[in-house]
Amino acid sequence: MIAKSPKHVHSRMAIEAPRKRLSAVGFLMRRLSVHRASIALYTLAVAVPLFSSFDVQAQETASVSKDAKLILAWSDEFNGPDGYGLDASKWVFDVGDGGWGNHELEYYTNRPQNAYIHDGNLVIAALKENYPGTDGRSRKYTSARLKTMGKFSQTYGRFESRIRITAGQGMWPAFWMLGDDIEKLGWPDCGEIDIMENVGKEPSTVHGTIHGPGYSGANGIGVPYVLPAKQRFADDFHVFAVEWEPNTIRFYVDADLYATRTRSEIPADRNWVFDHPFFLLLNASNCPRTSR
Repeated sequence: MIAKSPKHVHSRMAIEAPRKRLSAVGFLMRRLSVHRASIALYTLAVAVPLFSSFDVQAQETASVSKDAKLILAWSDEFNGPDGYGLDASKWVFDVGDGGWGNHELEYYTNRPQNAYIHDGNLVIAALKENYPGTDGRSRKYTSARLKTMGKFSQTYGRFESRIRITAGQGMWPAFWMLGDDIEKLGWPDCGEIDIMENVGKEPSTVHGTIHGPGYSGANGIGVPYVLPAKQRFADDFHVFAVEWEPNTIRFYVDADLYATRTRSEIPADRNWVFDHPFFLLLNASNCPRTSR
């Protein structure tokens, strides 16, 4: 896909803290400006065997079933004061440019202008501005890419988030996971689980995909989920989740199970690499083209 440069000067992604349960009420940045779009991540949850998420919950058995008991393993409530930064005990920033393997246009920073707490939300702001790149050339956009690498990783469970994404061609918000052995094995041998990706030119569609050795990039194994009646994901909050257990990964939007990936789908000469800890990532990128 070839996408035009983003039309929106500012794009904001907000992650709001989990309440007692997943609330139907979300938060969207509403500054009176025609130069911004908004993404809101309301709740993030993971269900796993006896561990703790944006809401990570642990399950007592290896199988996530309707009757499984979930135990909170890890969470970030995003309940700091307005303007407060990320909890450094839970998150680290990827910093830099270079396209990140996707021809991305932005420079990822660790500045509070690009990632901050507002009204119980984590806001990721993709901004149009001139910013010096690592090669001495100025970049036209900045954003933030957050990860729990070295802070939290988990094998198996339910990983969940309530998100309101942006609309706008060129935007590419994602909630995803990478194997925590990436520094040893590299990508794609470490494995990647894309819980939610949205290509900005497809306002009604998100993608759930797995990547591994021999089935990565444009050859990743995935399927789109499309909202009915031309609804847009930017118009409301939706819960994006995977239920990951040995040999199986299930993808959800709200209550809809829309895809199930299994070890049997992987060709015999390829490896199923989803049997070790993965960490979480959140980012909002500006991308002129994607593999979709």
